[in-house]
Amino acid sequence: MSRLQLALNVQHLDSAIAHYSKLFGVEPAKVRPGYANFAIVNPPLKLVLIENPTATDSINHLGVEVQTVDEVRAEHERVTGVGLPTFVEGETTCCYAVQDKFWVEGGDHKFEVYTVLADANRMENSSKATTSASTDVCCAS
Repeated sequence: MSRLQLALNVQHLDSAIAHYSKLFGVEPAKVRPGYANFAIVNPPLKLVLIENPTATDSINHLGVEVQTVDEVRAEHERVTGVGLPTFVEGETTCCYAVQDKFWVEGGDHKFEVYTVLADANRMENSSKATTSASTDVCCAS
């Protein structure tokens, strides 16, 4: 099952967790310093909260979480086939998870397609890959 991902910048993580727990009737699937995520079944949504009190936009990034690396590759082929530019990160650590992912470039918000390979004990890679068109590719604040 694929699900839409909505990553939000929030002022106060604890109050945001309380609000969205009540709104969706579920507790977070993961809580780490400055970070929480919800794996909501109905509607199928991966809601990510990133404590970022200085953010000027409430949206941190958008995406689609898929189940397998093969699905990531198939989506990359489809997206590039229609002419959208992408930035492939491949296997990387982001949002306290090891993920295989790529980013679609050119829209108003960062947009990723990814699958989670394993849990991780840090927010992001210490030496994340970037290009001039793809700075701040991880979900870090």
